[in-house]
Amino acid sequence: MSNFPEILTSELFNILDDTTTKIIDIRSSDAYNGWRLNHENRGGHIKGAKSLPLKWTNYIDWIEMVQSKKLKKSDNIIIYGYNPDDSEKVGRYLEKAEYNNIMIYKKFVDEWTVDKNLPMNKLKRYNRLVHADWVNDIINQNNPPLHYGAKTVICHAHYRNRDAYLSGHIPGAIDIDTLELESPKTWNSRSPKELKEALECHGICANTTVILYGKFMYPDNNDSFPGSAAGHIGAIRCAIIMMYAGVKDVRVLNGGFQSWKDRGFRIDTDDVQKIPIKDFGARIPSHPEFIVDTDKAREMIADERSDLVCVRSWPEYIGEVSGYNYIKKKGRIPGVIFGNCGSDAYHMENYRNPDHTIREYHEVEDIWRKQGITPDKHLAFYCGTGWRGSEAFYNAWLMGWPYISVYDGGWFEWSNNPENPYETGIPIDIKLEI
Repeated sequence: MSNFPEILTSELFNILDDTTTKIIDIRSSDAYNGWRLNHENRGGHIKGAKSLPLKWTNYIDWIEMVQSKKLKKSDNIIIYGYNPDDSEKVGRYLEKAEYNNIMIYKKFVDEWTVDKNLPMNKLKRYNRLVHADWVNDIINQNNPPLHYGAKTVICHAHYRNRDAYLSGHIPGAIDIDTLELESPKTWNSRSPKELKEALECHGICANTTVILYGKFMYPDNNDSFPGSAAGHIGAIRCAIIMMYAGVKDVRVLNGGFQSWKDRGFRIDTDDVQKIPIKDFGARIPSHPEFIVDTDKAREMIADERSDLVCVRSWPEYIGEVSGYNYIKKKGRIPGVIFGNCGSDAYHMENYRNPDHTIREYHEVEDIWRKQGITPDKHLAFYCGTGWRGSEAFYNAWLMGWPYISVYDGGWFEWSNNPENPYETGIPIDIKLEI
Protein backbone atom coordinates (compact mmCIF):
# COMPACT_ATOMS: atom_id res chain seq x y z
CA MET A 1 0.00 0.00 0.00
CA SER A 2 1.31 3.45 -0.90
CA ASN A 3 2.64 5.68 1.86
CA PHE A 4 2.06 8.77 -0.25
CA PRO A 5 -0.96 10.22 -2.05
CA GLU A 6 -1.14 9.95 -5.83
CA ILE A 7 -1.49 13.02 -8.03
CA LEU A 8 -3.45 12.79 -11.26
CA THR A 9 -2.23 14.00 -14.64
CA SER A 10 -4.75 16.85 -14.81
CA GLU A 11 -3.82 17.99 -11.31
CA LEU A 12 -0.10 17.97 -12.08
CA PHE A 13 -0.62 19.93 -15.30
CA ASN A 14 -2.52 22.62 -13.42
CA ILE A 15 0.32 23.27 -10.95
CA LEU A 16 3.32 23.14 -13.30
CA ASP A 17 4.00 26.85 -12.80
CA ASP A 18 3.52 26.81 -9.04
CA THR A 19 6.81 27.96 -7.49
CA THR A 20 6.11 26.03 -4.27
CA THR A 21 5.90 22.74 -6.19
CA LYS A 22 9.04 20.78 -7.10
CA ILE A 23 8.82 17.89 -9.54
CA ILE A 24 11.48 15.22 -9.12
CA ASP A 25 12.47 12.79 -11.91
CA ILE A 26 14.12 9.75 -10.32
CA ARG A 27 15.03 7.97 -13.56
CA SER A 28 18.59 7.88 -14.84
CA SER A 29 20.11 11.09 -16.17
CA ASP A 30 20.07 9.46 -19.62
CA ALA A 31 16.29 9.08 -19.54
CA TYR A 32 15.99 12.61 -18.18
CA ASN A 33 18.10 13.93 -21.07
CA GLY A 34 15.91 12.34 -23.71
CA TRP A 35 16.58 8.63 -24.16
CA ARG A 36 13.40 6.52 -24.28
CA LEU A 37 14.41 3.68 -22.00
CA ASN A 38 10.97 2.25 -21.26
CA HIS A 39 9.34 2.43 -24.71
CA GLU A 40 7.64 5.73 -23.85
CA ASN A 41 6.10 7.77 -26.67
CA ARG A 42 8.29 10.81 -26.09
CA GLY A 43 11.74 11.08 -24.57
CA GLY A 44 12.75 13.65 -22.01
CA HIS A 45 11.28 14.90 -18.75
CA ILE A 46 8.26 16.80 -17.49
CA LYS A 47 8.78 20.53 -17.97
CA GLY A 48 10.45 22.00 -14.90
CA ALA A 49 11.37 18.65 -13.34
CA LYS A 50 14.67 18.24 -11.50
CA SER A 51 16.86 15.19 -11.98
CA LEU A 52 17.44 13.16 -8.79
CA PRO A 53 18.12 9.55 -9.87
CA LEU A 54 17.20 6.69 -7.58
CA LYS A 55 20.79 5.45 -7.99
CA TRP A 56 22.04 8.37 -5.92
CA THR A 57 20.27 7.14 -2.78
CA ASN A 58 23.16 4.64 -2.49
CA TYR A 59 25.65 7.46 -1.92
CA ILE A 60 26.59 8.53 1.58
CA ASP A 61 26.22 12.22 0.74
CA TRP A 62 22.75 11.81 -0.79
CA ILE A 63 21.20 14.51 1.37
CA GLU A 64 23.75 17.04 0.06
CA MET A 65 22.65 16.11 -3.46
CA VAL A 66 19.03 16.78 -2.48
CA GLN A 67 19.98 20.14 -1.04
CA SER A 68 21.84 21.03 -4.25
CA LYS A 69 18.47 20.78 -6.02
CA LYS A 70 17.25 23.64 -3.79
CA LEU A 71 14.34 21.72 -2.35
CA LYS A 72 12.72 23.41 0.62
CA LYS A 73 11.09 21.51 3.47
CA SER A 74 7.95 23.54 2.81
CA ASP A 75 7.78 22.64 -0.90
CA ASN A 76 5.18 20.34 -2.36
CA ILE A 77 7.30 17.54 -3.83
CA ILE A 78 6.02 15.35 -6.66
CA ILE A 79 8.06 12.28 -7.54
CA TYR A 80 7.85 10.27 -10.76
CA GLY A 81 9.82 7.62 -12.59
CA TYR A 82 9.29 4.44 -14.54
CA ASN A 83 8.32 2.39 -11.48
CA PRO A 84 5.98 3.66 -8.70
CA ASP A 85 7.81 1.46 -6.19
CA ASP A 86 11.01 3.34 -6.96
CA SER A 87 9.18 6.63 -6.46
CA GLU A 88 7.93 5.37 -3.09
CA LYS A 89 11.48 4.46 -2.10
CA VAL A 90 12.81 7.94 -2.87
CA GLY A 91 9.79 9.39 -1.08
CA ARG A 92 10.68 7.48 2.07
CA TYR A 93 14.25 8.78 1.91
CA LEU A 94 12.95 12.33 1.59
CA GLU A 95 10.50 11.76 4.42
CA LYS A 96 13.35 10.69 6.70
CA ALA A 97 15.06 13.95 5.78
CA GLU A 98 11.93 15.81 7.00
CA TYR A 99 10.40 16.57 3.63
CA ASN A 100 6.75 15.93 4.40
CA ASN A 101 4.65 17.26 1.50
CA ILE A 102 5.23 14.36 -0.89
CA MET A 103 3.05 13.00 -3.68
CA ILE A 104 3.66 10.31 -6.31
CA TYR A 105 2.84 10.64 -10.02
CA LYS A 106 2.32 7.19 -11.60
CA LYS A 107 1.14 7.98 -15.13
CA PHE A 108 4.25 9.47 -16.72
CA VAL A 109 4.65 6.76 -19.38
CA ASP A 110 0.99 5.91 -19.94
CA GLU A 111 -0.44 9.42 -20.00
CA TRP A 112 2.09 12.25 -19.92
CA THR A 113 4.37 11.05 -22.72
CA VAL A 114 1.38 10.06 -24.85
CA ASP A 115 -0.34 13.45 -24.81
CA LYS A 116 1.65 15.97 -26.91
CA ASN A 117 -0.19 18.82 -25.22
CA LEU A 118 1.58 18.00 -21.94
CA PRO A 119 4.95 19.83 -21.97
CA MET A 120 8.24 18.00 -21.89
CA ASN A 121 11.86 19.09 -22.25
CA LYS A 122 14.98 17.26 -23.37
CA LEU A 123 18.63 17.94 -24.03
CA LYS A 124 18.82 19.00 -27.67
CA ARG A 125 21.67 16.67 -28.67
CA TYR A 126 20.99 13.99 -26.06
CA ASN A 127 21.70 11.20 -28.57
CA ARG A 128 25.36 12.23 -28.79
CA LEU A 129 25.66 11.58 -25.04
CA VAL A 130 25.04 7.85 -25.03
CA HIS A 131 24.30 5.39 -22.25
CA ALA A 132 25.93 2.04 -21.51
CA ASP A 133 22.99 -0.08 -22.72
CA TRP A 134 23.09 1.67 -26.09
CA VAL A 135 26.81 0.93 -26.43
CA ASN A 136 26.21 -2.67 -25.42
CA ASP A 137 23.56 -2.96 -28.15
CA ILE A 138 26.04 -1.56 -30.67
CA ILE A 139 28.57 -4.22 -29.67
CA ASN A 140 25.95 -6.97 -29.93
CA GLN A 141 24.68 -5.52 -33.24
CA ASN A 142 21.20 -4.96 -31.85
CA ASN A 143 21.02 -1.35 -33.02
CA PRO A 144 20.11 -0.22 -36.55
CA PRO A 145 22.81 1.37 -38.77
CA LEU A 146 24.01 4.70 -37.46
CA HIS A 147 23.97 8.13 -39.08
CA TYR A 148 26.39 7.79 -41.96
CA GLY A 149 26.51 4.08 -42.66
CA ALA A 150 30.23 3.61 -41.96
CA LYS A 151 31.62 1.37 -39.24
CA THR A 152 31.62 2.19 -35.54
CA VAL A 153 34.86 2.62 -33.58
CA ILE A 154 34.86 2.60 -29.77
CA CYS A 155 37.82 4.48 -28.29
CA HIS A 156 39.12 4.18 -24.75
CA ALA A 157 40.90 7.51 -24.21
CA HIS A 158 43.85 7.94 -21.86
CA TYR A 159 46.82 10.22 -21.33
CA ARG A 160 50.10 8.28 -21.58
CA ASN A 161 48.56 5.40 -19.66
CA ARG A 162 47.87 2.28 -21.73
CA ASP A 163 47.66 0.32 -18.47
CA ALA A 164 44.36 2.07 -17.81
CA TYR A 165 43.13 0.49 -21.05
CA LEU A 166 44.79 -2.92 -20.68
CA SER A 167 43.53 -3.32 -17.11
CA GLY A 168 39.95 -3.36 -18.37
CA HIS A 169 38.01 -1.85 -21.23
CA ILE A 170 34.74 -2.12 -23.13
CA PRO A 171 34.83 -5.15 -25.46
CA GLY A 172 36.16 -4.26 -28.90
CA ALA A 173 37.42 -0.83 -27.85
CA ILE A 174 40.76 0.40 -29.12
CA ASP A 175 42.87 2.77 -27.07
CA ILE A 176 43.69 6.33 -28.05
CA ASP A 177 46.30 8.44 -26.28
CA THR A 178 45.23 12.08 -26.11
CA LEU A 179 48.71 12.99 -27.31
CA GLU A 180 47.79 11.49 -30.69
CA LEU A 181 45.50 14.49 -31.16
CA GLU A 182 47.24 17.27 -29.24
CA SER A 183 50.80 18.48 -28.94
CA PRO A 184 52.76 17.52 -25.78
CA LYS A 185 54.55 20.89 -25.95
CA THR A 186 51.60 23.26 -26.23
CA TRP A 187 48.60 20.99 -25.43
CA ASN A 188 46.95 22.54 -28.50
CA SER A 189 45.32 20.36 -31.15
CA ARG A 190 47.82 18.99 -33.65
CA SER A 191 48.20 20.24 -37.20
CA PRO A 192 45.70 19.13 -39.87
CA LYS A 193 48.32 16.80 -41.37
CA GLU A 194 49.04 15.20 -37.99
CA LEU A 195 45.34 14.84 -37.19
CA LYS A 196 44.72 13.19 -40.54
CA GLU A 197 47.47 10.66 -39.93
CA ALA A 198 46.35 9.95 -36.36
CA LEU A 199 42.70 9.45 -37.25
CA GLU A 200 43.52 7.24 -40.23
CA CYS A 201 45.84 5.19 -38.02
CA HIS A 202 42.92 4.57 -35.64
CA GLY A 203 40.60 3.57 -38.49
CA ILE A 204 38.51 6.73 -38.25
CA CYS A 205 37.17 8.57 -41.28
CA ALA A 206 34.73 11.48 -41.51
CA ASN A 207 31.79 9.06 -41.75
CA THR A 208 32.80 6.80 -38.87
CA THR A 209 30.63 6.73 -35.76
CA VAL A 210 33.09 7.20 -32.90
CA ILE A 211 32.14 6.37 -29.32
CA LEU A 212 34.57 7.82 -26.77
CA TYR A 213 34.96 7.12 -23.07
CA GLY A 214 37.64 6.99 -20.41
CA LYS A 215 38.26 6.10 -16.79
CA PHE A 216 38.08 8.64 -13.99
CA MET A 217 41.64 8.56 -12.71
CA TYR A 218 42.98 11.52 -10.78
CA PRO A 219 46.70 12.34 -10.85
CA ASP A 220 49.03 12.98 -7.96
CA ASN A 221 49.69 16.66 -7.33
CA ASN A 222 53.20 16.48 -8.79
CA ASP A 223 52.15 14.95 -12.10
CA SER A 224 51.99 17.12 -15.21
CA PHE A 225 48.51 16.21 -16.36
CA PRO A 226 46.92 18.76 -18.70
CA GLY A 227 43.77 19.36 -16.71
CA SER A 228 41.25 17.36 -14.71
CA ALA A 229 40.74 13.61 -14.49
CA ALA A 230 42.99 12.34 -17.22
CA GLY A 231 40.68 9.58 -18.39
CA HIS A 232 37.13 10.58 -19.15
CA ILE A 233 37.76 14.29 -19.59
CA GLY A 234 40.44 13.22 -22.04
CA ALA A 235 37.71 11.40 -23.96
CA ILE A 236 35.73 14.63 -24.20
CA ARG A 237 38.87 16.48 -25.25
CA CYS A 238 39.38 13.91 -28.03
CA ALA A 239 35.72 14.26 -29.03
CA ILE A 240 36.00 18.01 -29.52
CA ILE A 241 39.18 17.67 -31.61
CA MET A 242 37.56 14.96 -33.74
CA MET A 243 34.52 17.18 -34.28
CA TYR A 244 36.85 20.04 -35.20
CA ALA A 245 38.65 17.76 -37.66
CA GLY A 246 35.41 16.68 -39.32
CA VAL A 247 34.19 13.39 -37.84
CA LYS A 248 30.45 13.79 -38.32
CA ASP A 249 29.13 11.40 -35.68
CA VAL A 250 31.08 11.64 -32.42
CA ARG A 251 29.47 10.31 -29.27
CA VAL A 252 30.55 10.25 -25.63
CA LEU A 253 29.54 7.60 -23.10
CA ASN A 254 27.80 9.48 -20.29
CA GLY A 255 29.64 8.72 -17.06
CA GLY A 256 32.55 7.06 -18.82
CA PHE A 257 33.80 3.58 -17.99
CA GLN A 258 32.18 3.81 -14.55
CA SER A 259 28.71 3.73 -16.11
CA TRP A 260 29.71 0.58 -18.02
CA LYS A 261 30.89 -1.06 -14.80
CA ASP A 262 27.75 0.03 -12.95
CA ARG A 263 25.61 -1.86 -15.49
CA GLY A 264 27.64 -5.01 -14.94
CA PHE A 265 28.56 -5.49 -18.58
CA ARG A 266 31.52 -7.60 -19.71
CA ILE A 267 35.00 -6.08 -19.39
CA ASP A 268 37.89 -7.21 -21.57
CA THR A 269 41.66 -6.88 -21.10
CA ASP A 270 42.89 -7.80 -24.57
CA ASP A 271 44.86 -5.37 -26.71
CA VAL A 272 42.51 -4.74 -29.63
CA GLN A 273 44.49 -3.99 -32.76
CA LYS A 274 43.75 -0.82 -34.69
CA ILE A 275 42.78 -1.24 -38.35
CA PRO A 276 44.15 1.75 -40.30
CA ILE A 277 42.33 3.29 -43.26
CA LYS A 278 43.80 5.02 -46.30
CA ASP A 279 41.91 8.31 -46.31
CA PHE A 280 40.01 10.39 -43.75
CA GLY A 281 37.72 11.55 -46.54
CA ALA A 282 37.23 15.21 -45.66
CA ARG A 283 39.12 18.46 -45.36
CA ILE A 284 40.71 19.01 -41.93
CA PRO A 285 39.53 21.03 -40.12
CA SER A 286 35.96 20.78 -41.31
CA HIS A 287 34.81 22.88 -38.34
CA PRO A 288 37.57 25.46 -37.77
CA GLU A 289 35.10 27.56 -35.76
CA PHE A 290 35.24 25.05 -32.89
CA ILE A 291 38.79 26.09 -31.92
CA VAL A 292 40.15 29.64 -31.70
CA ASP A 293 43.75 30.78 -31.30
CA THR A 294 45.23 33.57 -29.19
CA ASP A 295 44.81 36.24 -31.87
CA LYS A 296 41.12 35.41 -32.11
CA ALA A 297 40.85 35.37 -28.31
CA ARG A 298 42.18 38.93 -28.19
CA GLU A 299 39.59 39.98 -30.77
CA MET A 300 36.82 38.35 -28.78
CA ILE A 301 37.77 40.19 -25.59
CA ALA A 302 37.36 43.50 -27.42
CA ASP A 303 34.11 42.48 -29.11
CA GLU A 304 30.87 43.14 -27.22
CA ARG A 305 29.26 40.26 -29.12
CA SER A 306 31.79 37.75 -27.76
CA ASP A 307 33.03 36.47 -24.41
CA LEU A 308 35.90 34.35 -23.15
CA VAL A 309 34.75 32.00 -20.37
CA CYS A 310 37.36 30.96 -17.81
CA VAL A 311 36.63 27.35 -16.85
CA ARG A 312 39.13 27.24 -14.01
CA SER A 313 38.92 27.06 -10.23
CA TRP A 314 38.58 30.10 -7.97
CA PRO A 315 42.21 29.93 -6.69
CA GLU A 316 43.43 29.90 -10.31
CA TYR A 317 41.07 32.69 -11.33
CA ILE A 318 42.21 35.11 -8.62
CA GLY A 319 45.89 34.20 -9.03
CA GLU A 320 46.59 32.27 -5.84
CA VAL A 321 47.87 29.30 -7.88
CA SER A 322 48.66 28.69 -11.54
CA GLY A 323 46.96 25.31 -11.45
CA TYR A 324 49.87 23.33 -12.92
CA ASN A 325 53.49 22.78 -11.99
CA TYR A 326 54.60 23.60 -15.55
CA ILE A 327 52.82 26.99 -15.63
CA LYS A 328 54.68 29.65 -13.68
CA LYS A 329 52.54 32.75 -14.02
CA LYS A 330 49.42 33.09 -11.86
CA GLY A 331 46.31 35.05 -12.75
CA ARG A 332 43.66 35.38 -15.42
CA ILE A 333 43.07 36.99 -18.79
CA PRO A 334 41.50 40.46 -18.27
CA GLY A 335 37.85 40.78 -19.19
CA VAL A 336 36.91 37.11 -19.02
CA ILE A 337 33.82 35.63 -17.36
CA PHE A 338 34.32 33.14 -14.55
CA GLY A 339 32.95 29.70 -15.46
CA ASN A 340 33.96 27.96 -12.19
CA CYS A 341 35.07 24.38 -12.93
CA GLY A 342 35.23 23.18 -9.34
CA SER A 343 37.76 22.80 -6.55
CA ASP A 344 41.04 22.77 -8.52
CA ALA A 345 42.68 22.17 -11.89
CA TYR A 346 42.10 18.43 -11.65
CA HIS A 347 38.36 18.41 -11.08
CA MET A 348 35.19 19.48 -12.88
CA GLU A 349 32.63 18.69 -10.18
CA ASN A 350 30.53 21.76 -10.99
CA TYR A 351 29.80 20.21 -14.39
CA ARG A 352 29.24 16.62 -13.27
CA ASN A 353 26.87 14.55 -11.19
CA PRO A 354 28.10 12.33 -8.32
CA ASP A 355 28.11 9.30 -10.65
CA HIS A 356 30.30 11.20 -13.16
CA THR A 357 27.46 11.73 -15.62
CA ILE A 358 27.06 15.22 -17.06
CA ARG A 359 25.23 17.57 -14.70
CA GLU A 360 21.58 18.42 -15.27
CA TYR A 361 21.76 20.83 -18.17
CA HIS A 362 19.15 23.22 -16.75
CA GLU A 363 21.40 23.81 -13.75
CA VAL A 364 24.46 24.54 -15.87
CA GLU A 365 22.47 26.90 -18.07
CA ASP A 366 20.97 28.73 -15.07
CA ILE A 367 24.39 29.28 -13.52
CA TRP A 368 25.86 30.45 -16.81
CA ARG A 369 23.04 32.93 -17.43
CA LYS A 370 23.46 34.42 -13.95
CA GLN A 371 27.13 34.92 -14.80
CA GLY A 372 26.19 36.60 -18.08
CA ILE A 373 27.15 33.58 -20.19
CA THR A 374 24.41 33.50 -22.83
CA PRO A 375 23.88 31.71 -26.16
CA ASP A 376 23.40 34.88 -28.18
CA LYS A 377 27.14 35.63 -27.98
CA HIS A 378 30.14 33.89 -29.47
CA LEU A 379 31.65 32.08 -26.48
CA ALA A 380 35.14 30.61 -26.25
CA PHE A 381 35.71 28.38 -23.23
CA TYR A 382 39.24 28.06 -21.90
CA CYS A 383 41.14 26.70 -18.93
CA GLY A 384 44.82 25.98 -18.43
CA THR A 385 45.42 23.86 -21.51
CA GLY A 386 42.07 23.10 -23.14
CA TRP A 387 40.70 20.06 -21.32
CA ARG A 388 38.25 21.69 -18.93
CA GLY A 389 37.38 24.24 -21.59
CA SER A 390 36.52 21.34 -23.90
CA GLU A 391 34.17 19.82 -21.32
CA ALA A 392 32.34 23.13 -20.84
CA PHE A 393 32.16 23.50 -24.64
CA TYR A 394 30.64 20.03 -24.85
CA ASN A 395 27.94 20.97 -22.33
CA ALA A 396 27.02 24.01 -24.44
CA TRP A 397 27.15 22.01 -27.69
CA LEU A 398 24.82 19.35 -26.28
CA MET A 399 22.40 22.13 -25.32
CA GLY A 400 22.50 23.38 -28.90
CA TRP A 401 24.18 26.72 -28.21
CA PRO A 402 25.13 27.99 -31.67
CA TYR A 403 28.26 30.16 -31.32
CA ILE A 404 30.78 28.24 -29.24
CA SER A 405 34.49 27.50 -29.40
CA VAL A 406 37.41 26.35 -27.30
CA TYR A 407 40.29 28.75 -26.84
CA ASP A 408 42.90 26.05 -27.27
CA GLY A 409 45.94 27.91 -25.98
CA GLY A 410 44.27 28.84 -22.70
CA TRP A 411 46.16 30.23 -19.76
CA PHE A 412 49.26 28.20 -20.68
CA GLU A 413 49.77 29.93 -24.01
CA TRP A 414 48.48 33.33 -22.90
CA SER A 415 50.74 33.51 -19.85
CA ASN A 416 53.83 32.46 -21.79
CA ASN A 417 53.75 35.70 -23.78
CA PRO A 418 55.03 38.57 -21.59
CA GLU A 419 53.22 41.07 -23.81
CA ASN A 420 49.82 39.67 -22.87
CA PRO A 421 48.12 41.48 -19.94
CA TYR A 422 46.84 39.58 -16.94
CA GLU A 423 45.02 40.23 -13.67
CA THR A 424 44.98 38.84 -10.13
CA GLY A 425 42.71 39.37 -7.16
CA ILE A 426 38.93 39.44 -6.84
CA PRO A 427 37.05 41.51 -9.44
CA ILE A 428 34.55 43.97 -8.00
CA ASP A 429 31.61 42.71 -10.06
CA ILE A 430 32.20 38.98 -9.68
CA LYS A 431 29.17 36.71 -9.20
CA LEU A 432 29.69 33.34 -7.58
CA GLU A 433 27.28 30.42 -7.77
CA ILE A 434 27.79 26.68 -8.01
